Amino acid sequence: MNVAASTVFVVDDDGSTRELLTFLMKRNDLAVEAFPDAASFLAAYGADRPGCLVLDLNMPGMSGLDLQQYLKEQGVLLPVIFLSGRADIPKAVQAVREGAIDFIEKPFDYKLVLERVRDCLERDRVARAGRDRKRLVAEKLHALTQREREVLDLVVAGKLNREIAEALDISIKTVEAHRARLMEKLEVDSVAGLVQVVVAAG
Repeated sequence: MNVAASTVFVVDDDGSTRELLTFLMKRNDLAVEAFPDAASFLAAYGADRPGCLVLDLNMPGMSGLDLQQYLKEQGVLLPVIFLSGRADIPKAVQAVREGAIDFIEKPFDYKLVLERVRDCLERDRVARAGRDRKRLVAEKLHALTQREREVLDLVVAGKLNREIAEALDISIKTVEAHRARLMEKLEVDSVAGLVQVVVAAG
């Protein structure tokens, strides 16, 4: 997934702001979708869609903060930039504490918004790639047999084949066979590689 495949989601009850941001994104070759409220955004958005959210802080019904919190509760980790027509420092601080990337006051600087949007799209790309890697590693670990997992844990703990054989009450040749199979399954060729796999899996 690259940034070019990402979408900038604009959620703002002010029509002129939606039009302006839509124009700005399209002019800079960024895919954009605009929504007048949180409900219409939620109806259209799927958690697997990469991008970032440019969100008005103060909206009738579900506010920007409410939407941010709802997305967090649903496990949606879309980067958020807040916009607000009023200087509301307490809400701004809360938004950032909840994970917003930035808080921009209206009327905003076009270059600043574009800079922040591009930063958020890159953050989302990197985060999704990391989550994909972690999921792939977890699937590989899940494919190991219980004995292979036991051998893996002992190898990563720094144990020698002889020590692993004693700990599991099996022969050294059996340990070597398990090591060879688990390294093949995990697609690594060294103990360092095994350690990296276990670390990547969290």
